[in-house]
Amino acid sequence: MGAIELDLRITESAWHEIGDGERLCRRALEAGRAVAGGAGGALALLLTGDAQMQALNRDWRGRDKPTDVLSFPAGDMAAGFLGDIALGHGVCARDAAAHDRDLPAHLAHLVIHGLLHLYGHDHMDDTEAVRMQALESEALARLGLPDPYWAPN
Repeated sequence: MGAIELDLRITESAWHEIGDGERLCRRALEAGRAVAGGAGGALALLLTGDAQMQALNRDWRGRDKPTDVLSFPAGDMAAGFLGDIALGHGVCARDAAAHDRDLPAHLAHLVIHGLLHLYGHDHMDDTEAVRMQALESEALARLGLPDPYWAPN
């Protein structure tokens, strides 16, 4: 299966406030790969801000607003390269706060989510969404992080 080779770029300084973001991202990627049964390979991960995420979302998805995570699978022709993932600090931080989640745990969740998209998983219908959420929850459990889809009453 092989490991994941990470090319991490941090263009938003606020991401540095979470501590060792590179270690967290590497651990999240390996947990996601393990539960998905995905192949190893290289991927690029961009930790950026809302302005760049808005530009990426507008240019690639036709949605002129910032978002939390975007994935760009490399496709079959890019042997050994899985694709690109971008995460926006502003939306991620606001979502984490709104759901009373720890930002590093939320980052790990979104890195796993993005990786699953690179492996071809999606959430366009209920069946796909349930499967993808189960994989995310399992990967987070491997990291000792809480299940974001389960809320105690």
